[in-house]
Amino acid sequence: MKIFAETERLILREIAESDEEGLFRLDSNPEVHRYLGNNPVKEKSQIREVIKFIRQQYTDFGIGRWAVIEKESGNFIGWCGMKYINEETNGHINFHDIGYRLIQEYWGKGYATESAKAALAYAFREMKLTDIYGMSHVENQGSINVLTKLGLQITGTFEDNGLLINFHHLSGKHWENSFSSLKPFH
Repeated sequence: MKIFAETERLILREIAESDEEGLFRLDSNPEVHRYLGNNPVKEKSQIREVIKFIRQQYTDFGIGRWAVIEKESGNFIGWCGMKYINEETNGHINFHDIGYRLIQEYWGKGYATESAKAALAYAFREMKLTDIYGMSHVENQGSINVLTKLGLQITGTFEDNGLLINFHHLSGKHWENSFSSLKPFH
């Protein structure tokens, strides 16, 4: 199983079929889906489709969301990383989106920021991407705070399935000048 990055507290590796239980625990929680349209999964078959989609992203685009593993416990605590968006979103198409989602008991520990820093470093250093985008519900202050800490700036808002979403952007040049000195992984 490929490990993409490690931080002080986390291992970021490819998502595997063995992550089904952790992903189900994550995505069946209504509180996790509060700003995602309030549509938590009900069946593990839905998670198997998510895993299949993510693994296909690895094949098709060389990147996809990663499992976030807490080193101390060895627990699957959520996912983070890039997703290649090849459908029009807010007037953009064929771009890389940074995202993260954690099991509720791991909120507020800095894991989203820590894992996303490593994902950005991988995207800009290893993949040589020039731009990264992110999206957050306009009322999800926690997610807005994480993206802001990472250097992504809100460039506008758009509506998606009845939700008002912030669109964030970070250029590789801005990241290199402002954030590349952060050493999030080894």
